[in-house]
Amino acid sequence: MNKIKVINEPSELVSMLRAVDTPVKRDVLKDVTLEWKTSKEMEDKYGPEGKVALQFFEKMKLVETRWQPTGGNRPEKAYHTYYNSFHINASWPVYEISDVLYAAMMPDDDFDEIERNILEQVGKEGRFAGDVAENLGLTATMLRSLVKRSIKMDYRGHRLELVKE
Repeated sequence: MNKIKVINEPSELVSMLRAVDTPVKRDVLKDVTLEWKTSKEMEDKYGPEGKVALQFFEKMKLVETRWQPTGGNRPEKAYHTYYNSFHINASWPVYEISDVLYAAMMPDDDFDEIERNILEQVGKEGRFAGDVAENLGLTATMLRSLVKRSIKMDYRGHRLELVKE
């Protein structure tokens, strides 16, 4: 069955752009497109960055998972791409798309600092996204884009919460 990801919201572009922003992420994505792969297989092949790439893809809902038997006693979680193709509906105001592209392309050091500030605002209990955006002087689109880039937090309705391991 063909599954098509339709991108209607500008911040959803962040996950697509960040999914292939390094050679390792690009190669891991190609591998899980071809067949089911475990986190251990990707870590053995690409190092720790391969495992992190799978975590990112899972948070972005770009991969589906299943438990598969291994040579050991416990089954392992395996990953495969969820979508066969993407459809991008691109008609957004310049001020929105500029926030999205900036969030996707900003240097890692700059992102790490902003991510740390957002995480401090969110705390362990979570927080209303509008309050976080206002406190940090960010637009709603910028905040949503930054959260899409992060593997440490996600939206739950209108709240920001830490991603549970």
